[in-house]
Amino acid sequence: MSELDRKWDSLRSQLRDLGRVAIAYSGGVDSTFLLRVAADTLGPENVLALTAHSPVGTAAELDRAKRWAAEIGALHLVVESSEFSDPAFVANQPDRCYVCKKGRFSQLLGLARARGIHHLLDGTNADDAEDYRPGTRAAAELGVISPLRDAGFTKSDIRAASRSLALPSADLPSFACLASRIPYGTSLTEESLRRIEAGEEALAALGLKQYRLRHHGVIARIEVPAEDLARVLAERETVLGALRELGYRYVTLDLQGYRTGSLNEVLR
Repeated sequence: MSELDRKWDSLRSQLRDLGRVAIAYSGGVDSTFLLRVAADTLGPENVLALTAHSPVGTAAELDRAKRWAAEIGALHLVVESSEFSDPAFVANQPDRCYVCKKGRFSQLLGLARARGIHHLLDGTNADDAEDYRPGTRAAAELGVISPLRDAGFTKSDIRAASRSLALPSADLPSFACLASRIPYGTSLTEESLRRIEAGEEALAALGLKQYRLRHHGVIARIEVPAEDLARVLAERETVLGALRELGYRYVTLDLQGYRTGSLNEVLR
């Protein structure tokens, strides 16, 4: 038996032990894989997909989550989360993700328990321990289960397994919430998040697959993989026009390229 086969067996065994589950479902690579495996293992009738939506998410992400949950066949509920009503979240300190996840998971747990489901799962994987992720502390405090991490699935494992299942999410680029584009200590506003969303839509229109628009007040700092730097420069006038129209006075291209958690670099 291969190492990946052992991970599959461990994941399915844990799901069977849980019986009925709710899944915090974002429509991303990890949670879509988990939702599909849970539905296949337990039956769609024993799986509830719960999506918490707020200004930190995009309309495209929500539409994708609705579509893929429907294709998998799981009951899918979308709820509006209220993290913007919490001053600790708006203040955007390094524990912002903890504050957000504590509120979201508490809300989703309440919805699940109202339907007789006592286990909430999330899509945390074995690679997530390598970055600063205070949201995992909130999950631990509330008893949220991370079966992909428990079974040892890495991101590359999940992508490979998703391809074997012909999931449309298999090669989806990784995208964190829009709040992750704003440096710690800069207060979050819905206006800033919508500006970031529109700016990233302009980058996507260039045909880019992986990108970030880091928001530094009047400065937009673009991160793309090193191999895409030339493409952005070739479309310089288009990018400048789109981002200046959104109110950015200065537009920069980060020569270090795209990397996850770049705004956490100040914490190291």
